[in-house]
Amino acid sequence: MSSLKLYHFPVSGPSRGALLAARAIGIPIQIEIVNLFKKEQLQESFLKLNPQHCVPTLDDNNFVLWESRAIACYLADKYGKDDQWYPKDLQKRAVVNQRLYFDSASLYVKIRAICFPILFLGETEIKQSLKDDLNSTLSFLNQFLEKTKWVAADHPTIADTSIYASMSSILAVGWDISSFPNIQRWIKDCLLLPGAQENEDGARSFGDAVKKNIKQ
Repeated sequence: MSSLKLYHFPVSGPSRGALLAARAIGIPIQIEIVNLFKKEQLQESFLKLNPQHCVPTLDDNNFVLWESRAIACYLADKYGKDDQWYPKDLQKRAVVNQRLYFDSASLYVKIRAICFPILFLGETEIKQSLKDDLNSTLSFLNQFLEKTKWVAADHPTIADTSIYASMSSILAVGWDISSFPNIQRWIKDCLLLPGAQENEDGARSFGDAVKKNIKQ
């Protein structure tokens, strides 16, 4: 096994998504914490590694890769014992990819639009338009889960580790998903994934950071 290092911040949903993928695939991985709140990502040594200075960042024997979903795909392809987590069948893989892109381009974007201004821009309340926007996106996720037990298949894939990391962040803020029964069921299943408790701990820290800035 090669030497794998993940530069990680547990509060970050995408960073937790990459780590969840590694845990699911069963890869020994060294964790290097980069505290974004302390701006450790701007240290010269990290900028040399990743000029985009974001987490997660993977270092696999000097092959450096960032973007959580790209990391999950790479780890599953290179280290997966089988292709459960990232199917080799083109059509099955295409569905997993679609769900990953749904997370990166839609779901996580809507969650970030709600939480980033509260964490970093001094906002103290969530605009109704942002609430409606996220709930509209959650209705799509709920529909995905109408047809299959997991988001891309009847078994878990890296699409689940990615989307679960995003969802756990907003759930820790206190988001109401009572009108999305399929998501509720799926979240309970996600809590049984390898690394789920580790993810929940990081999500709780994220939720606490957001909630303390929201006007009651």
